[in-house]
Amino acid sequence: MASPNDLQFQEFEEAAELLSADPGASTLSASASNTITTAGGGGGGGGGGGEDVKLDLSEDEEGQEESSELLGGQKPAGGFWTFEYYQSFFNVDTVQVLDRVKGSVMPLPGRNFIKHHLRSNPDLYGPFWICVTLVFSVVISGNLSTFLSEMGNPSYHYRPQFHRVTIAAVVIFMYAWLVPIGLWGFLTWRQGSERQIGGYSFLETVCVYGYSLFIYIPTSVLWIIPFEWLRWTLILFAMVISGSVLVLTFWPAVRDDTKVMSVATVVTIVVLHTLLAIGCKMYFFQTAVHVPTTAPTSPPLHITVATRPH
Repeated sequence: MASPNDLQFQEFEEAAELLSADPGASTLSASASNTITTAGGGGGGGGGGGEDVKLDLSEDEEGQEESSELLGGQKPAGGFWTFEYYQSFFNVDTVQVLDRVKGSVMPLPGRNFIKHHLRSNPDLYGPFWICVTLVFSVVISGNLSTFLSEMGNPSYHYRPQFHRVTIAAVVIFMYAWLVPIGLWGFLTWRQGSERQIGGYSFLETVCVYGYSLFIYIPTSVLWIIPFEWLRWTLILFAMVISGSVLVLTFWPAVRDDTKVMSVATVVTIVVLHTLLAIGCKMYFFQTAVHVPTTAPTSPPLHITVATRPH
């Protein structure tokens, strides 16, 4: 019956043969340690010192780190001037985009959009196309609304208003980028001054604002219906849905700040969001007011006949 020392020596010989045949191979011991230790001679008569064989597992560890980074959704740290750097921001599939769109139109209390839908993998694909679609839906719907409201006006002549595309693009993209930049900078500053304040990355902030605008796409199409009460009802509904996404997302990041600062931050977010919605409605969906005109009446004609004396 083989003794434990003989078994350890046999394991050492097998490891040595494997290393001699392939120096780059990695062997694993049955123990949890990365080191295989063998004893020299016998228990008391060998006198030989112990010999350690250390196995290099650096390649396996590097592979595990790389896979953990991929599973964690971290972006590759390339230079911002490279195409691969921006390509990673659009690395998202249809299922993820639809899930995020669904989350933006059905906000639930206690469900943070970043934590439950982005999951450390924000993208720019959805926000970009949402903004582009919103620009054209607002402009086209606004032109159709104006045309339908002026159909009974004989003095109206339809002219395509292409300049509105530029105005809508500037307003919407500035809101979708400049407001998140300001909010992200403010939260970063507060995080530095107040250690308990949590914050989101810049890409996460832009992603939330982009997806929060999706509800205005179907709303702008319904604004074609020429009823002012219906338009204001739709805009109120859209503002509540879209604003709830922003409030439920950013309130956990500012609630640990001072009461005045946290409330002021949330109020500013809601006010800017409201100004965007009302501004688009007032500029692109103006209601034509027809003032009835009466035909001018000519004053009565008085004819005076003068007679000359003879």
